This record gives sequence, structure tokens and C-alpha cells, in this order.
Amino acid sequence: MNQQQSGGTAGPMSTFMPQAIDAHPIEFTGSGGEYFRVWIVNVLLSIVTLGIYTPWARRRTAQYFYSHTLVAGSPLEFTAQQRKMVMGFVMLMMLTIAYNIAVRTGQDTAVGLFLLAGAALAPFIWASAMRFRLGATRWRGLRLQFTASWKEVYIASWPVFALALVWFGVFFGLQMLSPDLAQAMDAVEEEGKKAPMPSFTPAMGGLLLLGPVLSILCFIRLEYNFKSLLVLKAQIGAEKGRWKPVYMDFVKIWLATVAVFILCVVGIAALVGVLAGSSIALMASQSERMGLWMIVVGIVAAVVGFFMLILASAPARAYREARMFQLMWNNIGVSHVARFKSRLKSSSYVWLRIKNILLTLLTLGLYRPFARVSEYRMKVESVTLHVKGGVEQVAGAMVRQQQGGLGDALADAAGLDLIG
Repeated sequence: MNQQQSGGTAGPMSTFMPQAIDAHPIEFTGSGGEYFRVWIVNVLLSIVTLGIYTPWARRRTAQYFYSHTLVAGSPLEFTAQQRKMVMGFVMLMMLTIAYNIAVRTGQDTAVGLFLLAGAALAPFIWASAMRFRLGATRWRGLRLQFTASWKEVYIASWPVFALALVWFGVFFGLQMLSPDLAQAMDAVEEEGKKAPMPSFTPAMGGLLLLGPVLSILCFIRLEYNFKSLLVLKAQIGAEKGRWKPVYMDFVKIWLATVAVFILCVVGIAALVGVLAGSSIALMASQSERMGLWMIVVGIVAAVVGFFMLILASAPARAYREARMFQLMWNNIGVSHVARFKSRLKSSSYVWLRIKNILLTLLTLGLYRPFARVSEYRMKVESVTLHVKGGVEQVAGAMVRQQQGGLGDALADAAGLDLIG
């Protein structure tokens, strides 16, 4: 009130005057040639050390991409401690070796315990990885954090347990619908006993179809829950993330991805059929040489067709990646001070992925670092950061508000950051 009386109309006008919004396109200053030198050293040292160099390779790769990514003119920093990454790698290898030994020696109880422990610890491992990765990221002296509690993480992970219930329901439902199936399964456990042929009913077919459908919906829900939790509980300084997408946005992207995959499979299968038919017709016209060459053409066509069908998933995966990137970066922000906008085009990204796959195959993998840089550049440089009040003002305020590192220190002491 005193300001309004002494300053006339200037006080209220300055109070309600909207702050300017600055646009800052994100830049990537790296190149395929530079990253090739990092990549080839990582590959050679990983081969020589039988994979032991992997955590060092991961850190060098992260540091390269972070340091060449400019957000509002300032590079990102990857500050993870090498010791933690090595410890995480060693623990993961030990668990993997123990699991493989249990599988190969037929220790079914141990294998079952490993699987149950893996399912129960999956949310813990994911949250630890996010805590580690965000905690190792800096921008303009600001530390990113993942502040979700373990209770929030496990609540968001309910689709994992729902997935287990779905297949328990399918298994026992099949046994109830067909008693012959239960007898057949019991007979399998008894050597030398002939198993009766179980009868198949439409209800069983519906149940077998329902299982995969519900499983896919659980996977989509899990992805949605984890991504939303990651954004909402990510924190830079004292500012938290903002999230707008809904679950059906993810479902639509998955449905569109399935449609793209089916179209690719049909198109490639038709192309392989035409080429094979043309080759057979050509060889048939030369009846004297048809025998051996017909076998060779058949083998080559089968091998090429197999690899083509495998590659048919590449456009669908690239399409889903681009659509998900668009959805995320067009609908997230940092509290009320910043938001993002992406101009990435799905068609352009799909064509880039196809070109990169072909060039990688033709160069026996040597084009891989150039492919990775080109895809990363297309995605990153499509994003623009919009900041309210100017970057300098907002960053300065965040530095003053930034909280202490006690939570991260406790997490480190408890070993929660081992998965990097």
C-alpha cells in the first residue's frame, strides 16, 4: 500500500508487468570425426581388457556429449566419480555371473530367487540410476537432483507387480478352463508317461490373447509412470519439473508404432517376395544351369529375407523414439520459470536412422559413431529453451536457493548410487 501511494501508478504497473521470455535454442558443437576418436579408443581398450574398460568408456562418452551440449550458451557437465561407476559395473558383473552359474548348473531354486529379487529390486535399481545420473549433471554450477522417495518409486512401479498377476491369472485360468492341460503339465514332470492332448476352446484363445494385451498396457503404464515421476521429482536448484502428458498420449504413440511396424513388415516381405520370384524366374529360363544355382538363390533369399525382417523394426523404433521425444520436450518445463519446445520431425528422424543403419552395415560398424552424433544432433538441436526473466536472473536465483547435499551424501553412504 505504501508503495502504491508514494509511487502513483508506477508501482501497480511494475508489479503486474509480464516478464520477458527469452528463447535459447540448444546447440551441439561436437562432430562425428571427434567422437570417432573417443569411440575407437573405447572399443579397442574394451576388447583388450575383455570388457573391464566399460565404465571408463561410458564416462568418457558421457563427458564428450555433455561438454558439447550448450544450453543457453553454457555446456552441461558430467561429474560422476569414476570409482562409483567401476563399483557398479563390478557388482553387476558378479550378479550376472552368479545367475548364469545357477542357470547352467540347474539350480532352479536359486534361479527363481534371482528372478524374484530382480523383479522386487527393479524399481530400486531404476531410481538409483536416475539419482546417480541427475546428481552427476551440472549446468552453470547448478546441480540436478532426483528427489523421489522410495515409497513414491514403488507406488509408481505397480505395473511391474500387475504384470506378474496378469500371467498368474492366465496360467491358472488356462488350468481351470482345460483340466487336460493340468494333466499334461503333470505328465511332463514324470518321465516316461505319455501326456494327454489338451483340448483347446475359444475361451482359452481369448485368455491367451488377453495376456499379451494386458502385458503391453502394463509396460506402457510403467513407462508413463517412470517418465512422469522422473520429471516431476527432478530438481534444479530449488525448482522442480513440470509435466503435462497423460497416459493415453503414450498409448497412442505405441499404437501408431505398431501400425508402422506392420506396414514395414508387409512392405519388406512383398519386396523380398518380388525379388525372389524374379530370381527364380530368371534361373528357370536357363534350365541347363538351374539345379545348383536354384539352391544358392534360395539360401541367399532366405538369409536376406531374415535380416530384412529384423531390420523392419528399425523404422518403427525410430518413429516411436521421435514421437516420444516430441511428446516429452513439448510438454515439460522447470516450475514456472522455463519450458521447452521441440521441432523434431518424425519422418526426418526415421529416414536418418535408416540411412545410418545402411551406412553402418556397409562400413562393418565403423560408421556407428557418426550415426550416433547425427541422431543426437538432430534431436538436441530441435529443442528450444524458453526462460522467463532471463537466464542470468533465473540461474542466479537458483544458485542462491540450491539446497545442501546431505540427501545425496546419505544416498552415497548407503550405496544407492552404484548403478551408473
